[in-house]
Amino acid sequence: MNKPLTPSTYIRNLSFSLRRELSYFLDPQEGWKDVIMCIRKPSGELKYCQHHVRQFELLLQQGKSPTIELLNDWGTTNCTVRDLVDILKSQQLLAAASLLLPGKSVTPDPLAAAEPDPDATVVIGESRRAQEDVTTVLQTHTEQKSEESDHTGLCRFLFADLRQLTGDFDNRPVSEGGRRLGEGGFGTVYKGFLSNRAVAVKKLNPMENVTMEELQVQFNQEIQTLQTLKHENLVDMVGFSSDGPSLCLVYAFMPNGSLLDRLACSEGSRPLSWVQRCSIALGTAQGLEYLHSNHHVHRDIKSANILLDENFVAKISDFGLTRASSKNSSSTVVTGRVVGTTAYMAPEALRGQITPKSDIFSFGVVLLEILSGLPPADEDREPSLLMELRYDIDDDDEELTLQMFLDKHMSDWDMGQVESVYSLASNCLYDQKNRRPLITQVVAELKSVIKNISVDSK
Repeated sequence: MNKPLTPSTYIRNLSFSLRRELSYFLDPQEGWKDVIMCIRKPSGELKYCQHHVRQFELLLQQGKSPTIELLNDWGTTNCTVRDLVDILKSQQLLAAASLLLPGKSVTPDPLAAAEPDPDATVVIGESRRAQEDVTTVLQTHTEQKSEESDHTGLCRFLFADLRQLTGDFDNRPVSEGGRRLGEGGFGTVYKGFLSNRAVAVKKLNPMENVTMEELQVQFNQEIQTLQTLKHENLVDMVGFSSDGPSLCLVYAFMPNGSLLDRLACSEGSRPLSWVQRCSIALGTAQGLEYLHSNHHVHRDIKSANILLDENFVAKISDFGLTRASSKNSSSTVVTGRVVGTTAYMAPEALRGQITPKSDIFSFGVVLLEILSGLPPADEDREPSLLMELRYDIDDDDEELTLQMFLDKHMSDWDMGQVESVYSLASNCLYDQKNRRPLITQVVAELKSVIKNISVDSK
């Protein structure tokens, strides 16, 4: 029987399966390099130099994992799990740290690894010890930091402040005078106000099949992703709170809600025009292109996770399931847990495989939603899954045609452009992932459609 994993467990005693899981987090984006440059000898000197780093890099050409080989080499000393966790936490590799101490809450400061901004007001970027001593945060300082730190850092809010901003997390819908905007990934989203600035506060809630440790990992993952990755088509994070009974994430407020709600014309909203739909599709694809070019797989692309700002610019949200991927865009990682939303999931995703092509498949379902205005799944519909309706459209023996499939609320469409978008959706939805287009090809096709719209409007 294997001995339980503890902080004093020697690295050399880690199971191969655990080393392999660590490699899934540390091999992509060369996270292992952050680790190797922190390892020191008992004398305090660095154990590895650039020559060693190059040797580990060569292992990639041999199809080996630098992380696994590093752990094998470092494990010849008396290094322990505690030593490795300390390094992982210092480098903000929190998901990897959580693998090593599954029974404990890994809650280091998610901002500790951020590069300090010499011009920014130091309110939340102090040392950990100083942060632990802080019991109040002046709201004026918090608001000032929020305005100054869009590209340099995130605000740390006290839970009490967020309670006040959201009217004590008023659960009445906004339409009824309350603050609840809706249910987001693993939590409830509330509308709040920082001075005159509207924000969306997501309070994470424990779920039946999600432990607090897993919720903490997703909380850390979302912060790390949005702190590192900035793009016009990714949602803007303002800050977070981790001092209260619930973990909270604070985002810029999106006045036009989610694409799912707008397609359903929720709360009497006007139907999206064809031009708006194509622009939203392109914006979403460009956000995905940015994620994939930075070696990240979203894993939960769906219309509910595509938010729309005041100008209907698409913003991809909910990064709690996002995973770093290999720099080889065609590579696949296998995970023991299947996550995502079934109505959007690719066949390989249902088997627990993580690949950028899974995001492409999910985006194909979103394109069908944009064309039809229909939800991705409906138990009263036959077939219930939207992605399966395309078989009827493509079958000449069936009554359903592409024109009949289109959203009846949309009147300004052009059949040639519709056919281009439908063809793209179908290509994204191939069962075989290698037949699906790359995100760069998806972006190029949608840009072509937008260009044709511009030409036709002249």
